Amino acid sequence: MKEKKIFDAITDVREDLIEEAKNSNLKKSRPLWQQAAILAACTILVFTGILLFPKLGQEDKPTGSLLDVVYPAVFAYDDYKARIALREQNPVDEAIVEAIRNFSYQSTSLLLSDDGRNQNYSPLSLYFALSLAASGAEQETAAELLTVLGVPDNATLAQQAGNLYRQLYHENKIGKLKIANSIWMDKDYLGQPLDFKDTFIKQAAEQFYASAHYVDFDQPESGEQIAAWIAEQTQGTLQPKFEADPEQILAIINTIYFYDQWIDRFSKDETAEDVFYLTNQNEVKSEFMNRTYGSAGFSRGDNFTRSSLALKNAAQMVFILPDKGVSPYDLLATPELTRLAIEGGEAHYGEVVWKLPKFSFSSTFDLKDMLIRLGVDKAFRQEADFSGITDHLAYISGVRQETHIAIDEDGVEAAAFTKIDFAGAAMPEGRAEMILDRPFIFAITGQNDSLLFIGVCENPAQP
Repeated sequence: MKEKKIFDAITDVREDLIEEAKNSNLKKSRPLWQQAAILAACTILVFTGILLFPKLGQEDKPTGSLLDVVYPAVFAYDDYKARIALREQNPVDEAIVEAIRNFSYQSTSLLLSDDGRNQNYSPLSLYFALSLAASGAEQETAAELLTVLGVPDNATLAQQAGNLYRQLYHENKIGKLKIANSIWMDKDYLGQPLDFKDTFIKQAAEQFYASAHYVDFDQPESGEQIAAWIAEQTQGTLQPKFEADPEQILAIINTIYFYDQWIDRFSKDETAEDVFYLTNQNEVKSEFMNRTYGSAGFSRGDNFTRSSLALKNAAQMVFILPDKGVSPYDLLATPELTRLAIEGGEAHYGEVVWKLPKFSFSSTFDLKDMLIRLGVDKAFRQEADFSGITDHLAYISGVRQETHIAIDEDGVEAAAFTKIDFAGAAMPEGRAEMILDRPFIFAITGQNDSLLFIGVCENPAQP
């Protein structure tokens, strides 16, 4: 695809940039560029249960960590042999990649609504959390979840989720994408011991890299323990609070923490305050980053212009600017339109003028209603079958996601000023003005074009 070639070219970073990044003196505390380019997401599936056939005489299980995991090995940014070997050892079927895309576009079109607020959603975080839950489902409950996830069976789901995890996970001096899963199990229910299946816990550790913990959900300390784990996995960017719930027996949690550096940074000297025009015709002041590329890729589609800024670990940040008079939500109204906004349109090369507001905000979503509309039904009913996890009655009572996103020109502090060279690029044709001074759509895509985050910036001054 023509646009894919553009991306491949701009992610081919010059060796002098890599060497400069190696020699940069990174601070022990979180550096400014890292503060400015953080995306974090957390999805929590909460199970409630009613004990039907308690096993009497079973010893109480201890509170605390039951099973820790060892995360995949990481390698230097410029260790291309290791990167290729990792992909070859952990193949992800194209059908699974397409299934994740479909899930992402379908859930996005149902979730993001025109409520006047900034919104940032992580389809991949929800996909991993739901996959871990589905791996312990049986019968009709499993069938529904697997259909929504676009996977034929639990064995394929576990294997492919593990391979995708290992492909995406990385940590080096340039950037980081840490995906963490965990399962939190109650010691007992109404004074009777609970039993969770070792096969589920073992598979969760091996394929989902999920740590396992015992807690007392009817005690406030359980919420504090879970919140502390989330804060640790997301470098303190998310610090949720949870109430004690004596009805709860299990929580499945996924976190995604991401940061990366722009390949070609914005100059702080070019940042200037200007006007951002809100949907309600009001105006706010915002700090805009400015840069012009003499030859770069962009796409034009029905009612939008799209261009991307490349990041150094093979990810990119995509920006979709609706035409004047067009709402961002018109472009997200259906899965087909959402896909078109992210992938479609006619590709061009030419001058691209960027005027991008700095922003930092958080979002919280209750995902239960959206999942029901997507086709998940049995899992939310008391007759749900999660017998792969426990023989006791258990069903999903809630699904919650919190996210945070922040960008500014310091996202590439370790890189030199550079001009991006396009291998085999065509002569410039046309011009695109990415003047993002009105509500716009953004997305972060990783390897295999996985949709890590997607959202709408309604007001860059809104936290």
